[in-house]
Amino acid sequence: MLDTAQRAAQTAPISADEGYDKGLGRRQVQMIAIGGAIGTGLFLGAGSRLQLAGPALAIIYIVCGAFSFMILRALGELVMYRPTAGSFVSYAREFLGERSAYVAGWLSFLNWAMTGIVDITAVALYMHFWGTFEHVPQWAFALVALCIVGTMNMIGVKYFGEMEFWFSLIKVIALVLFLIAGTLILGLRVPVAGHETGLHLITDNGGVFPHGLLPALLLLQGVVFAYSGIELLGTAAGECADAREILPRAINSVIWRIGLFYVGSVLLLVCLLPWSAYHAGESPFVTFFTAFGIHGVDHAMNIVVLTAALSSLNSGLYSTGRILRALALGGSAPRALARMNRQSVPHVAILTTVSIYLLGVGLNYLIPSRVFEIVLNMSALGIVSTWAFILLCQLKLRRKINAGDIAPTSFPMPGAPYTNWATLGFLAFVVVMMAFDYPEGTYTVALIPVIAAILVMGWGVIQRSHPR
Repeated sequence: MLDTAQRAAQTAPISADEGYDKGLGRRQVQMIAIGGAIGTGLFLGAGSRLQLAGPALAIIYIVCGAFSFMILRALGELVMYRPTAGSFVSYAREFLGERSAYVAGWLSFLNWAMTGIVDITAVALYMHFWGTFEHVPQWAFALVALCIVGTMNMIGVKYFGEMEFWFSLIKVIALVLFLIAGTLILGLRVPVAGHETGLHLITDNGGVFPHGLLPALLLLQGVVFAYSGIELLGTAAGECADAREILPRAINSVIWRIGLFYVGSVLLLVCLLPWSAYHAGESPFVTFFTAFGIHGVDHAMNIVVLTAALSSLNSGLYSTGRILRALALGGSAPRALARMNRQSVPHVAILTTVSIYLLGVGLNYLIPSRVFEIVLNMSALGIVSTWAFILLCQLKLRRKINAGDIAPTSFPMPGAPYTNWATLGFLAFVVVMMAFDYPEGTYTVALIPVIAAILVMGWGVIQRSHPR
């Protein structure tokens, strides 16, 4: 019975993957793993978070990083069972039913749609950093960025993978250079802006929690957003020639990258300058190098954060294209979204996302100063829901494995189901803390019943248009 179930589950053709090229290689998947875990949340957002919570930010990064790794391990077990470009949408369909696949897919689409608008807005703002472009309208830069990334996604998965490889490489090089320079300065006890470097900069400035525990907990939402994109590995697995060989190594490497790049960077920053020296609106890395007397680094860092925004935009188009196609193949989205072009790309689904991003271009024209606030927090709900569905699918998979219906995978989630339930509890706690983060987080949580009502109405409309 086990052999029959195993063959039925693991060798049957999966419609969500039909038509895709296996065009992603080992180095590209490795960099997609890095790029999903490192973004503007570290390069730019860490400044405001240090201002709000001080050195406690390192602990928040550790906690969120540990749970993010558990989510990746849950996804890894699902991928080893069956790699699919439909990722968590396909898994939700198989283990939780079509309604769950519908909710999971469209909430993920909401996340990437909102994130994409933030990204094209960020690109425009970063370009205005250079005075040469100060008279170019913000919407024009947003449109150019969308055209470039959209075109690269339309002409084949290998071009997406190549763009993501170089975007991620730039981010990694920037962080490695900082870690080397910061470690040398700290080790040699070189003063920075008149301050003696060392751990005493933490103890002498209010300790690890200078503002108390609550301000640190309120940062959970923002740090979770910083880690958004890690689930992209599951989608990429469906277009990777040897996913079962590459994915475990890529996933396992994420935890030390989070520890090194996020936690290591924050610890260095607060040991090189008092945490109060960092503030919102400026990259903490720029703050440090400027204080150290190295001028011009702000231009280099602007290139890095510009790259991070383009990387996120690139990932969003790639992910939503595959998610919408998986929804369409299951009858949870219009059939047209399942169409593929000659390059084996779901072009209709990608163009649908591009049309949403064009609304972001319009917002940059109408209200350029308010775009971030309007869309940023809405994406957090999509992130939390996507991760929750991955965990629920892994729970169902493990139950079937324990019942003998499915063969065990070679990459099980450690500590499951206890780590699984603990991670789901953590995600629920993040939503609760969002409600206390007035006004943005409170408004975001208040949107939950509105989004739920829209999903219910959408399900009815789609089912009427897909008679069975």
